[in-house]
Amino acid sequence: MKQARQLIIIGFWLAVWQIASLLIDNSIVMVGPVDVIRSFSALLPEREFWRAVANSIGKISLGFLLAFLTGVLLGVLAYAWNILREILEPVVLLMKSVPVASFIILALIWIGSKNLAVFASYVVVFPMIYVSTIAGLQSTDKKLLEMAQVFSVPLGKRIRYIYLPALLPYLSSSCATALGMAWKSGIAAEVIGVPAHTIGEHLYLSKVYLSTADLFAWTIVIILVSALFEKVFLLVLRLGSGNCRH
Repeated sequence: MKQARQLIIIGFWLAVWQIASLLIDNSIVMVGPVDVIRSFSALLPEREFWRAVANSIGKISLGFLLAFLTGVLLGVLAYAWNILREILEPVVLLMKSVPVASFIILALIWIGSKNLAVFASYVVVFPMIYVSTIAGLQSTDKKLLEMAQVFSVPLGKRIRYIYLPALLPYLSSSCATALGMAWKSGIAAEVIGVPAHTIGEHLYLSKVYLSTADLFAWTIVIILVSALFEKVFLLVLRLGSGNCRH
């Protein structure tokens, strides 16, 4: 029943969209879902389409994974050594406060456009993962830690059965947001730097050639790929969380 209602709602808004495009009657200002689907279908058989998607997925995923790994590692070390947390605090605050566009333009000067998406997604994701790691570890049940110390529980078992169950919910929550932000910042970096054979390049070309249908089609691609990557990564985290409870 719920799925049927959702389909009806989606159908309603698609109809509104199509009617609006017919009333405006200007393919540059507004295209309907029929034109977008036609444009999307035309992209699928093209080799360049899959090359652009693969390049963007690779670079943005690399930036996210690097941010995730270093964020967790430095978060753990900062939890253990307060002096390290104080040293990193200005850097993390800077990464959280400075607009992404500023970082992207600076990175374009420093490293060029080729790896711009990696840098942009890293800068956006790292502070989220770092802060969540510290918060998760700080939420660990102190009584369990005291009991583990009294019974001389090995460090490996403390990590698996005490620290990880406390940490993983925080990481899962932050990753749900960080994954979306990684794609937004990564694609924005590609649009600004226009590296060859990327989704961002094709978005930029859609603007140059005033091809609104292609712009919408590539936007749909971004949404689909981002959602798929998010589901896969969060599934891996949930599986990891489940293993920690056994």
